[in-house]
Amino acid sequence: MFSKTIRILTMLTIIAATFAYTPVAMADDISETKGFRKGVTLAGIREHQAAFQSIANANNGTRLAGTNGYDASAQYVYDKMAAAGYNVSFQEFPFAFFQELTPAILDQTAPGSVSYTYNVDYLTMSYSGSGDVTAGVTAVDTTATAGASTSGCESSNFAGFPAGNIALIQRGTCTFAAKAVNAQAAGASGVIVFNQGTAGRVDLFGGTLGSPVVTIPVVGTSFTLGVELYGLIGNGLQLHLVTDTISEIRTTRNVIAETPTGDPNRVIVIGAHLDSVDAGPGINDNGSGSATILEVAEVFAQQGRVPRNKLRFMWYGAEESVLLGSIFYVNSLSQPELDQIELMLNFDMIGSPNFVRFVYDGNNSAFPPGPDGVQPGPAGSGAIEQVFLDYFASQGLKNAPTPFNGRSDYGPFIAPSIGIPAGGLFTGAEGLKTAQQVIDYGGIEGAQYDPCYHQACDTFAGTGGGTAPGLGLTALDQMSDAVAHAVLLFSKRNFDQAPLEDPDVAATAASRSGSSLHTDDQAREEK
Repeated sequence: MFSKTIRILTMLTIIAATFAYTPVAMADDISETKGFRKGVTLAGIREHQAAFQSIANANNGTRLAGTNGYDASAQYVYDKMAAAGYNVSFQEFPFAFFQELTPAILDQTAPGSVSYTYNVDYLTMSYSGSGDVTAGVTAVDTTATAGASTSGCESSNFAGFPAGNIALIQRGTCTFAAKAVNAQAAGASGVIVFNQGTAGRVDLFGGTLGSPVVTIPVVGTSFTLGVELYGLIGNGLQLHLVTDTISEIRTTRNVIAETPTGDPNRVIVIGAHLDSVDAGPGINDNGSGSATILEVAEVFAQQGRVPRNKLRFMWYGAEESVLLGSIFYVNSLSQPELDQIELMLNFDMIGSPNFVRFVYDGNNSAFPPGPDGVQPGPAGSGAIEQVFLDYFASQGLKNAPTPFNGRSDYGPFIAPSIGIPAGGLFTGAEGLKTAQQVIDYGGIEGAQYDPCYHQACDTFAGTGGGTAPGLGLTALDQMSDAVAHAVLLFSKRNFDQAPLEDPDVAATAASRSGSSLHTDDQAREEK
């Protein structure tokens, strides 16, 4: 009887919380942004995406930071924003540039003849040097048994190493860079790092040296292939290893465009990363976010909008190199300059062809807290999230939470040492669409949200077709309206009278119109 009573009381509490909070945005908020949303068109966004595609076509199919394709993209944005009347600047910064020009080669030339397969048997490590070597193989401080090996972590591990040989090193204990530097110092002509063989560290992996620290080829392999190669050393193993890379320090830039008016002590940052990966033009990742905020900014100016708060539109470089552009920007600000920023809005991949309407879970209403869980964002992040939830509810559009894990350009803003509230939208990367999500949003069950994520097929044509034809454009159209709604509301908000106040977790959860969670951590490697 007692437990039944408790259950009834708990249910009544949940029901009361649900009805105590009205998830639909205030009618005046919706009507206030209608004209602005109407002006922000899919055609306008697609015009910018087409320009990014043309730039990539003229530059080896990529807009990678540090290349001419990225520089041309940055100049395009600069020119458009200057023409619209914004105060525009470039913010340049150095970064470790890496590009693999052609796929690596790994062949066994003795005791047998075996050609291994790139991206199946081995991968080039980021910041590997270039080289074409055929040499014997020497195992370094390893017996090729499963475990967190210290292989290659100390220069003493290479005592007696035959100069010119390829070093076979097991993963574990220290960084890949430390292992590779020690190997090169010992005279190795190349390095193969095989996985350590413990749970979660068995398969082929894509590692990074972090910066241009070596000039010799460095590749990673699975534990299985590492053991196989180790077993052949006594039989005179020789390998042919080729890498063709550029690994050096280059300069790239952020684009910053501010409204000429608006309170400079109340700044709203609206950001998207402008760079693509090396593999393709990145028209969804992140030509979608970049083109959308460019269209929003242009329409804001065209309509003669006068913001109460200064709007700072930002296009970040080198996001695909672990958020380097946004990190550099945040670190460049003094404390008074940081204090001027009220909030940051981030839009990264909002036109995925097999989309879900994901909203960053700013107050952690959907994911468990704790050392291994997703932590709530800075105070006010839940209030930003609620603006998007209310907007989607007003339009009858389902949505779902995605972890607020800092793995896009809002990350440096919400860092504990900075504490700027943030929020934004996302339509999915390589996570797989569930049956419930197909019911809610359409599309293909079991297919990636973006089947071309980080691939050459992330093109202008691909965002409008692909696995789920037309859905990418539907997503972009709907999400861009939500972007426009939030930008206009925050541009006019009187923060003295209406500071950002987070709803409680129960109210946020009750206001959600979708039930499926996105728990694959955005699947953004090193992001």
